[in-house]
Amino acid sequence: MREFLFLVIFAAAVFGQPRKTIFLVTDAEGVAGICRQDQTEPKDAELRALLTGEINAAVEGFYAGGADDVIVWDGHDGSQTLSTLTIHPRARLLMGYPGVLMTLDEHYAGIAFVGQHAKANSKGAVMAHSYSSLGIQTMLVNGKPAGEIETLAAMAGAFNTPVIFLSGDQAAADDLHAVVPEAELAVVKKGYGEYACLSLSAPAAQSLIKERAKAAMSKISGIKPYKIEGPVTVQIEYTARTVPGLDVKFRPGVEVIDARTLRFHGKDFVEAWTRARAR
Repeated sequence: MREFLFLVIFAAAVFGQPRKTIFLVTDAEGVAGICRQDQTEPKDAELRALLTGEINAAVEGFYAGGADDVIVWDGHDGSQTLSTLTIHPRARLLMGYPGVLMTLDEHYAGIAFVGQHAKANSKGAVMAHSYSSLGIQTMLVNGKPAGEIETLAAMAGAFNTPVIFLSGDQAAADDLHAVVPEAELAVVKKGYGEYACLSLSAPAAQSLIKERAKAAMSKISGIKPYKIEGPVTVQIEYTARTVPGLDVKFRPGVEVIDARTLRFHGKDFVEAWTRARAR
């Protein structure tokens, strides 16, 4: 009887605990050794090797720190960069566009960035942009400049999920710390201009990433989700090649500011962002 009760208590303790799944978002411009536009082509062999090395280092660090599962999203240029042949054997690879919510409604233990760049118009940043350097000039959330870091952190925060880690250049690290000061950072290069940087070697960058990813797991419970209280506006100034169509004014929650600028309104961040990213 005692053995039976022990098994029941043990099973409740083990199986009653939610799995610690980390959702890892990848990009290219923030990878060590990547400093020119031509290096970011998704089929470029050097990019693939460098990015995969950093991803696998982060995955190794997360598992060493206590993660139960790591899902890697191939987030660069149409999800064409990574392969299940080369990612960490314990990781799973998400390919393709997972929608506006980015599967964050599945309530991960934390999200992380590898190879991340800073938002558009950032000083001292390597290839900084907000989602599309060809399509978007500037982006504001409640009047403040924002990019992929801030908006993904806000979307995660809407589901009470913290951003726990980022690797990239110093400007990207500064962007994350401005909204999530407790997050762990692995700064792998310093930008001197759009296409100039001082970079760590690949082995040094991977070692740093593994170390900081492991540290992120140890403090995950103390990292607060980034939340933006509603109502929320998302303002996007498009480039000349992506001028909004004439019928955009009829879409719900859209305010036309000028020929290239739209402001999307929502009761909260999820609603405003969904309207801004609607295809």
